[in-house]
Amino acid sequence: MSVAIYRNIPDSAGHNAYRVDPDFARLLRLYASEAELAHVEPRFDELGALVGDELEQLALTADKNKPTLAVRHRNASPRNGIDKHPAYVELERYAFSHFGLAAMSHRPGVFDWPEKWPPIVKYGLTYLFVQAEFGLCCPLSMTDALTRTLAKFGDKVLVDRFFGDLTTQDFESLCQGSMFMTEQDAGSDVGKISTEAREEDGVWKLYGDKWFCSNADAGLAMVLARPAGGGDGTRGLTLFLLPRHKANGELNDYRLVRLKDKLGTRSMASGEITLEGAEAYVVGEPGSGFKQMTDMINMSRLSNGVRSAGMMRRSVNEALFFSRHREAFGHKLVDLPLMWRTLLKLMTPAEQGRSMVFHTADVLKRADAGDERAQKLLRILTPLIKFRTTRDARKVAGDGMEVRGGCGYIEEFSDARVLRDAHLGSIWEGTSNIVALDVIRSIKREDTLATLMPYLRECLDAAQLAPASQAVFEDALARVEAAVANVVDDRAATIDTRVVATALYSVTSAVFLAQEAAQIADDWRRLALAGLVLAHRVLPRDPLAPDTVDPALLQRLIAEEPMTREQAEAFVPG
Repeated sequence: MSVAIYRNIPDSAGHNAYRVDPDFARLLRLYASEAELAHVEPRFDELGALVGDELEQLALTADKNKPTLAVRHRNASPRNGIDKHPAYVELERYAFSHFGLAAMSHRPGVFDWPEKWPPIVKYGLTYLFVQAEFGLCCPLSMTDALTRTLAKFGDKVLVDRFFGDLTTQDFESLCQGSMFMTEQDAGSDVGKISTEAREEDGVWKLYGDKWFCSNADAGLAMVLARPAGGGDGTRGLTLFLLPRHKANGELNDYRLVRLKDKLGTRSMASGEITLEGAEAYVVGEPGSGFKQMTDMINMSRLSNGVRSAGMMRRSVNEALFFSRHREAFGHKLVDLPLMWRTLLKLMTPAEQGRSMVFHTADVLKRADAGDERAQKLLRILTPLIKFRTTRDARKVAGDGMEVRGGCGYIEEFSDARVLRDAHLGSIWEGTSNIVALDVIRSIKREDTLATLMPYLRECLDAAQLAPASQAVFEDALARVEAAVANVVDDRAATIDTRVVATALYSVTSAVFLAQEAAQIADDWRRLALAGLVLAHRVLPRDPLAPDTVDPALLQRLIAEEPMTREQAEAFVPG
């Protein structure tokens, strides 16, 4: 690893984001097959090097050079397009073409592999890519999710027409995807959507305004609209596929009104769109649009969680590097006890997030193969991830910036950009309140807790803990199960929805961390992190009680050095 340190200002430029993360390869070995990993790991290594160098520089440049709206050509003919900075276009080329991130779940052939890649590979690479660039990961996610939704619900003619362009790695013929759903009066309350669909001479045409459309110039967009006379609420909505160009090659009849001036994701264009009789195609069963769009939203929510987890790891990498090289008061920062606490406050939620998204990627693989239990698990794990991982990213990004101090606050380093981008995760595809309520809704309507709790106990048994540690975990499971049941059964307890959703996320992630530690076997650090989750996020504790963990073990955990099971269990409260 090549790094630059000038006058004691450490700069991690040139690092390999895959190699500096000791658990990355170990976790991939748990969730991908030996053959898959042997074939694809060189790509992770390649991307890791790019993240620490070229992609980082492209992302910084794209962030400073926002896209611009181009209404007309110079001869006054309509253009209705967006000009993107060459740095952003090069990022697109890497993501869509070179690495095939939007294609690999849908067709064989990416990286010359004879099958579709499983979710862990796609999400693992995305987890790495987002450590350089967040904004582009929205178009990646929506293209991937749109392709999945189209293939799942669209008729054969529609799929045959568009599937190839959505999944090609030929950059010049690539068609990106988007999702146009939000309206001024219909944000989280989707049932208020007023965009109207009219069938005119056998062609469906859309009329209305969409208020927040990311990747606004995408070649295809999924749109929720209400056919005339289709009824009120979500049951009256139908899902449509909206192409940017008509079949005859002309621009479709909608206008990009303006682009949003956003806090973060500045590299990627989000805009307002007016539909003026735009031609569109019905996807799936008319009147079932909300249900079908939910599939796309859930995949986008999971991807959102992956991105938040990746950004947290970026903040951890930067904080660890800086504290290991920066000297103050005659010591390296990493040797100062107060810095131990700061670094653990970064590392613990970051690894919670990673365990949640990687494990859920494996659940998704089983769900797509027809496993009904996995399908129910996915239904509750996805909103849990969207609710908590995205919120944790905001705090981790802010505290990570503080580790670097004043240099972290200037835009030449990426800390400020990561912090700005991190705030979007908890807003996109449902704000925190909406998604926490969705966790409870999945329990009430689909009985998902009755599937999740036995599954967690199976995972806990597989962790092979010592009896005392096993008892602590079982107590945490019992406590959170009772708390969730109280909110589900008592409408007056709805005010506690976020509290119990956070607790359920924390216990679930702690169990996954413990299970991973047992599977890795030669390093039980993830069990130590699980213990910290229980101690600080779940179980009762005296906030003024002194920390009883051996300082040498704290330093070992921060150094990401291997731990025995006995050393890791010292972190489990008892």
